[in-house]
Amino acid sequence: MPGDNNQRSPHILNASANLLGLCFIVLTSLKVFNFRTGSFIDEFTAVDILLFVASTILSFLSLRSKSVNRSNRYENWADFLFLSGLLLLLIIAIAITFTAFENK
Repeated sequence: MPGDNNQRSPHILNASANLLGLCFIVLTSLKVFNFRTGSFIDEFTAVDILLFVASTILSFLSLRSKSVNRSNRYENWADFLFLSGLLLLLIIAIAITFTAFENK
């Protein structure tokens, strides 16, 4: 939209950096507590970390870009990767919940 360049980028940067930290906590907790899940939750969490890292980097580049077209492109990709990471985080949370109830 014209006139609102980089309106989402600061929000994406903040949220994706926070969720990146959450993914690291989840991955570390799975290892520390010997959570028996097979390996798919670990692998999904690793992919989620990559999605949030890419989203964070692209939103930062969007903020720093001097070209409006390039900035919008970075912002759109950051937005897409952020939403993908968020959906994958939901799947991870559901998988952890069902696995935790299954072990009881």
